[in-house]
Amino acid sequence: MADRKISVDTEKIKRAISSGLPLTIITYTLPHDMEMYMGEILEAFLKELGQSQMVQYLTYCQQELITNAKKANTKRIYFTEKKLDINNEDDYHEGMKDFKRITLNNIAYYLEKQKRAGLYVKLVLQFRNNKVKMEVQNNSALTYFEYKRIHDKLSRVQQYTSVDDALNQILDDTEGAGLGLIIMILMLEKIGMTEENFQIISENGETITRIILPVSLDTRRDLDIISREFEKNIDNLPQFSENISRLNKLLSDPDANMSEIAMQISNDVALTGELLKQVNSAAFALSSPCKNIADAVKMVGIRGIKNMLFTVGSLKAFAEAGGSNEKLWKHAYQTAFYSYNLARNFCASDRAIVEDSYICGLLHDMGKIIFETSHPDFLEKIKSVCVAKGTDTDIFEKILSGVNHGHIGAKIAEKWHFPDSIVSVIRFHHSPENSPQEYRKLTSLVYLADLMIHYQEREVAYYQIDKNVLAMFNIKSEEQFQKIGEKLSQAFIKRTEDV
Repeated sequence: MADRKISVDTEKIKRAISSGLPLTIITYTLPHDMEMYMGEILEAFLKELGQSQMVQYLTYCQQELITNAKKANTKRIYFTEKKLDINNEDDYHEGMKDFKRITLNNIAYYLEKQKRAGLYVKLVLQFRNNKVKMEVQNNSALTYFEYKRIHDKLSRVQQYTSVDDALNQILDDTEGAGLGLIIMILMLEKIGMTEENFQIISENGETITRIILPVSLDTRRDLDIISREFEKNIDNLPQFSENISRLNKLLSDPDANMSEIAMQISNDVALTGELLKQVNSAAFALSSPCKNIADAVKMVGIRGIKNMLFTVGSLKAFAEAGGSNEKLWKHAYQTAFYSYNLARNFCASDRAIVEDSYICGLLHDMGKIIFETSHPDFLEKIKSVCVAKGTDTDIFEKILSGVNHGHIGAKIAEKWHFPDSIVSVIRFHHSPENSPQEYRKLTSLVYLADLMIHYQEREVAYYQIDKNVLAMFNIKSEEQFQKIGEKLSQAFIKRTEDV
C-alpha cells in the first residue's frame, strides 16, 4: 500500500453523497500513504458538498482520532506482551509509565503485531439528512480508565477560552494528557459544534468516535431556495390526462361500482392494455388469458387499479416532458421488478406492501427523472431565479446530480395526489429509518432493491448497505445477498427478452 499512490474516486464520492451512503476506509497499520489518502478523501468529500470551510478543522480531527485509534490498538498489544491486565487499575498505571517510550522506539514491530491480531482503524464518512458524519472506529473497547480520562478532558474543555489557553494550563504529559482531544473540541466549536455533535461510544468490542455537523447555513439556505423554486414550478410540468384524473376520482368515490370503473378504463387504450397485461402476468397464474375488462377490474381490485393509474399517468407525463434517459428508466423498471419480487418473498402476508411495491420501485427516483426529462428551458428558468437570489451555482448543479432528489420527487408526487405510501417511499428511499413507521418496511424494501442493483453494477459495496435493513429481511451475509440478487437479475433479463 505504501509503495503506490492511491487515487481518489470522485465518482464514487458523488454517488455516496447523492444516495446518502457511507464511505469507509479500513487500515491495520496506518502507513503514511494511507493517512494522506484518508485526508484527500475527506477534502474531496467536503468540497463536493460545498463545505470547504470545514476542511481544515475536520482534517485535524480526522488525524487526531485515527492516531488515537491506532495508539489504542498498539496499547492492547503492548499490555498483552507485558503480561499486564489493561482492565486492572494498578496494571494500567504501571503499563502506561513506559508505554510511549517503548512503543515509539519499536513502532514497526507493534504495528505488525496489530495487523496480525486483526486490530483495525476504520474511517467512515457520510452525508445524510443535510448533516456530515465522520466516524473513526477501532476494535479495541475502551477500558473504564480510558473512558473516564476522556470524559474528564471533555468536561474541562469549558475551562479554556482558546487553544493557547489550553496549552498553557495543561502540564501533564501522560498519554498526551488528552490535549489533542481538547484542541479538537475547541476547533470544532469555531464551526458551530456543541456537545451534542460529538460522541464517544464503546460497545460490542469496538470504540466509535463520532462527529456530526450540519452543513453550513449558506448551503442549507441554497438547498432550500432551489427546492422551493422546483416546488413552485411544478405546475409547469405535464399534468395527468383528464381520463386518468376522472378515473382517480371515481376510484375514491365509495358509491362507484366496478362496472363504472371498467367502462372508464375501456375508454383509454393504454390503461386497458396495462390492466390486461397485469392480470395475465405470472402473478395471477390464470389457467387461460383474461380478455374481459370487468373481470380484470375485479381481480386487480381498487388498490391495484389506483397503482396502475399512477404508473401509466406518470409515464405519460414524463414522456410529455420531452426528455429521456435510457439508463435511468432501465434502473426504474429493474427496481420495480426487484421490489415486487422481494415483496412476494419477504412480505407475502402483507398484501398492501406486495401491491404497492412495483409502483414504488418504479417511481422511487422520480426527482431524478424530472431533472433528466425536464425541458432545458424549464431548468434554466429555475437556475436564473436561484442565481438572482444569490444561490451558489455549484449547489444547483448538485441538485441536478441527485442531491435532495427524494425531497423534490416527493413534492411532485404530492402535487399529483399520490397516496402517502408512494410519497413516503420517494422521499425516504435513501433513509428508510426516517420513513413513517407504517411505511418503513415498504420503504426499506425499495431501498434494498435499489442498492442491490447498484451493487450488481459495482457502484455500491455491501458494507454501505444499512445493516438494519438487511436484518429486517433476514439477510445475514454478502453471499446470501449475492444469491438473491443473481436470481432476480436472471429473472429480469428473461422478462425483458420475452417482452
